[in-house]
Amino acid sequence: MTWPTALVLGRGAEGAGRRALRGAGARGLLIVWDRAAERADDVLARLAEHPGPVVIAVPGLRDDEVDRLAVAVDEVIALTPPDEDYRAALREELAPLARSLTLLDEPAAPWWTRLGGTGGQATVALVAIIAGAMAVAVALGLVASALGRGAGVQGRADVAALAGAAALRDAQALLYSADPARRISVGEVRERAIRAARGTARANGLLAERIGFDGAANLPTRVSVSALTTGPRASDRRRRVRAVAEVAVGAGLATDPDGGSYAGPLAIRQGQRMRPDVALAFDRLNAAATADGRPLVIVSAFRSDAEQAALFAAHPDPKWVAPPGKSLHRLGTELDLGPSSAYGWLAANAKRFGFLQRYSWEAWHYGFVGSPGSASVGYRASSGGGGERATGALPSFVPAKYAGLIAKAAQRWSVGAALLGAQLWQESKFNPRAVSPVGAAGIAQFMPGTAAMYGLTPAERFDPTKAIDAQAHLMHDLLRQFAAVPLALAAYNAGPAPVQRCMCVPPFAETQGYVQSILALLGGAGIAAPNGLEIRLVA
Repeated sequence: MTWPTALVLGRGAEGAGRRALRGAGARGLLIVWDRAAERADDVLARLAEHPGPVVIAVPGLRDDEVDRLAVAVDEVIALTPPDEDYRAALREELAPLARSLTLLDEPAAPWWTRLGGTGGQATVALVAIIAGAMAVAVALGLVASALGRGAGVQGRADVAALAGAAALRDAQALLYSADPARRISVGEVRERAIRAARGTARANGLLAERIGFDGAANLPTRVSVSALTTGPRASDRRRRVRAVAEVAVGAGLATDPDGGSYAGPLAIRQGQRMRPDVALAFDRLNAAATADGRPLVIVSAFRSDAEQAALFAAHPDPKWVAPPGKSLHRLGTELDLGPSSAYGWLAANAKRFGFLQRYSWEAWHYGFVGSPGSASVGYRASSGGGGERATGALPSFVPAKYAGLIAKAAQRWSVGAALLGAQLWQESKFNPRAVSPVGAAGIAQFMPGTAAMYGLTPAERFDPTKAIDAQAHLMHDLLRQFAAVPLALAAYNAGPAPVQRCMCVPPFAETQGYVQSILALLGGAGIAAPNGLEIRLVA
């Protein structure tokens, strides 16, 4: 038995169902199928009670239960992207099931409406950028196609999700670009990810039925791809898979082209490399030691991961030699000092020059903790960009009325002014009266407990002068503790404890989005963080 009904599939199905019902004379019933609570048999039983026009709206993907309804109804309306290849494959799938089949453009997703669309026409330069990105995505898809033929269906979906995540990552600097001609909207970021994921899926014999996003409203960080196989075999064509990939901040310690982790300039003392601020501090330390008859010798300083790997291979005892990627020497802050006759003097005096003995069993190993400013831990102007260190000026997104306060606090606490400005933008959009639902307040969004630790009364959180200085003080301390800008930002947002446990940006959606938004904003201003954003599969 069949009923005079229309079955509407896809995103926005309920609205399309109402339109189909109006087309039937506005006398019928609309049933929105809650698939989590109701089986297809239950829906068919409900239809038997309504002989008039009935529209069944089914949000989500097709499966065997949906197909049972498709056979029973008079018309199937499928909401699809305006992609002819996609529609051809879907038409081939649905035509044998439906008495009548109509394919309509699916409505814009809710996020598109909330964020205001694409924000205007792309400039010629932007068109060139997008074309280049799409060429890369197509190339990735073609390579993946060759691999995918021999790989499982899930592997092909994984590659499509990774392609979408790569597009998200690559678009972040453009999203926050200081150059209006290059800047793109959040809608365009999502569109680029959709194109990359869908094109890669198609090259691998998959039909991307649904592509979704997650993350902060102003910065999507996760892409999910639900796909249908379109191979020659019927069993392949009916298989559905899902993959999720995300853009995430790595460990926060970058790798420079030579394989090390500190990516800034290096100074030389006694033939050894170190951060410039460490070299100046060593000069003061050595002058005092020499005056006391204990001149110092630098045995070892900065070592790249490649150098550390060779050293570890020769002495594979992790108590005495850290494995590559774990040694603090890759930060450019660590000095192995001698001779042994100076160990006692160092233990008594090194701290007042900013050096801390790292391990109780290594009397020679001292790390510099006295100047943890963002520039000193590798935060630098990106190649080809202006940025704070290249021009000495704050980025244009910092309001003029706060520029002086930020510059003063940055100088006092040795923290990059652009970093502080980007953080304030993320915290409050420079609103000194902002209050969050959890009680954070002011331009720097201090919680009461943290504010008290840094000498602020509850009312003083709303004073930009005092709040910005306290923000810089807190960032100074976090940079000193973690020696990496992304980790310090994560600790500002989530607290130091979860960062300390993993020495990474914790896998909290809010914290990941917080750090990525700030790094993307700085990247758009021409200031590059020493870490990199990585893409990885989630599901």
